[in-house]
Amino acid sequence: MESSSKSKSEKIMDIANKRGFIYPSSEIYGSKAGFWTYGSLGTRIRHKWESLWRDYFLSLNNNFYEIDDCNIMPKKVFESSGHLKNFNDPMTECEKCHTRFRADQLVEDTLKKDVSGMKEDVLTKLINDNKIKCSNCKGSLSDVRFFNMMFDIKVGAVNPEIMYLRPESAQSPYLAFKREFEATRRKLPLGLSVIGRVYRNEISPRQGFFRLREFLQAELQIFFDSDKVNEHDDFDNVKNYNLIVYFASDKKLKKISAKDLNEKLKIPKFYVYHMVKVQQFYLELLNIPESLFRFRELDESERAFYNKIHFDIELNLETLGGFKECGGVHYRGDHDLGGHQKGSGEKLEVTIDESGKSKKVLPHVLELSFGVDRNFWALLDVFFKEESERTLFSFPQIVCPFNAAVFPLVNKEKLPELAEKVFLSLNKDFDVFFDDSGSIGKRYRRQDEVGTKYCITVDFDSLTKNDVTVRDRDSMEQVRVKVSELKDYISKN
Repeated sequence: MESSSKSKSEKIMDIANKRGFIYPSSEIYGSKAGFWTYGSLGTRIRHKWESLWRDYFLSLNNNFYEIDDCNIMPKKVFESSGHLKNFNDPMTECEKCHTRFRADQLVEDTLKKDVSGMKEDVLTKLINDNKIKCSNCKGSLSDVRFFNMMFDIKVGAVNPEIMYLRPESAQSPYLAFKREFEATRRKLPLGLSVIGRVYRNEISPRQGFFRLREFLQAELQIFFDSDKVNEHDDFDNVKNYNLIVYFASDKKLKKISAKDLNEKLKIPKFYVYHMVKVQQFYLELLNIPESLFRFRELDESERAFYNKIHFDIELNLETLGGFKECGGVHYRGDHDLGGHQKGSGEKLEVTIDESGKSKKVLPHVLELSFGVDRNFWALLDVFFKEESERTLFSFPQIVCPFNAAVFPLVNKEKLPELAEKVFLSLNKDFDVFFDDSGSIGKRYRRQDEVGTKYCITVDFDSLTKNDVTVRDRDSMEQVRVKVSELKDYISKN
């Protein structure tokens, strides 16, 4: 067991480092804040989360597709998108030791109040009025100014061109829209998704793995006819589903049906339908407890000016002290295609068939955006457990690094050979680990610690009865299962 004096975050990070979930990048040379490596087990879990996300969200419409694009893009892209002008965070600098801080985070940590959306002069006044000093040397802090978070890069050997690492993956679907619209037979809504790396030069990365300089996003940009924003073919099937929402107006958490959210609060059906699907993804597929999930509405002062409606997807994470943003549902209007149409000079309006008549539209965009790394950390936080004799991750099977582990009881009398046969028979259909080192008790504990759902032990009875002992991770109960029935047992439980 880990020392009780350690925080939950420290305990999780100890296991994550030791077992190969995540660890600092370039560690042997001294790691830099905001850069992390996914180890072998972490990569397994992340890939499973990504596959689940891909299969789920792209199945919401048969005109939703995945694309993949470059991480480096021309300057003009970000001039048109507004990133070079507006992609800024508030920064203050110690006048003595020159340590830089993200001003809003520093104020929030010190005063324990939400200051999101505040202007630089207001943040400066809060720092001065409350005598907030540098946390390193207690020096005075400079006036707050905005800092652009984009990474630039020189491309070409002679007269190099300045290009930029993308700070979000959303621009790729906007740039690809017209070509994909033609390639997919000119239908709306059209969904284009990207799962990929993005880059933000964070002023002072903190919260361990939760705020990074290089990270992964999973985003689905849905292009649709704005005249149909209050329509969705499948809305009647979700209208009575209750959404968990924290409203900006009264700062209260409520359960409200999709129908009431649409009819009473005038949030369009197209938007509400996708909120339902997001909540079902977390509660029904990932088994996140209902008490740990909510949508938080952002008011006009908090959300980006182009977002007509904005709800953050938040999870209550003990390691981070409360509800934290892990994604969002954003109605972006025609801001994105309009900006690129103007900046590129390329017409991005398209012609669609409407009841037998041609109609020209500049599509609006509904964005479903998820931080992959934040969702990965959320799995570690939510499913971490401590018991009297062990620590474990009780991951749902769908994201377990291994569905099962196979052990020979001892390394003699043909048990290793039979265990290997069992392993090979399961490994074609499941992610399975083979371990013949150490006592059975220690092997159980190792697999509990990484979240393996079942431990399968091949013992002497297995040689004559052709069955094995299967131990369940969560209950630690053991049952005998015929080798021929193992696949069904693992699949059904």
